[in-house]
Amino acid sequence: MIAHKINLVTAGHPLEPDRRPEYITAKPITIESNVWIGTAATIVSGVHIGKDAVVAADAVVARDVLPATLVAGVPAITVRYL
Repeated sequence: MIAHKINLVTAGHPLEPDRRPEYITAKPITIESNVWIGTAATIVSGVHIGKDAVVAADAVVARDVLPATLVAGVPAITVRYL
């Protein structure tokens, strides 16, 4: 279940200033079954969201989310296990 206005960001640039113009970095985002992503959440490249997890509205997910876990905040942290 995916709410309105979410951002799935799979691309970016290297951190080193002299390398930024050279190329774009990209990694896939993996979302397993029965995941609920709240309104305006952002999920960045390379993140894996486990089965039955919940991402709260407005969360910024920069790390993997364990299965059956509620994450919230900026950056998103584990609030509780479901």
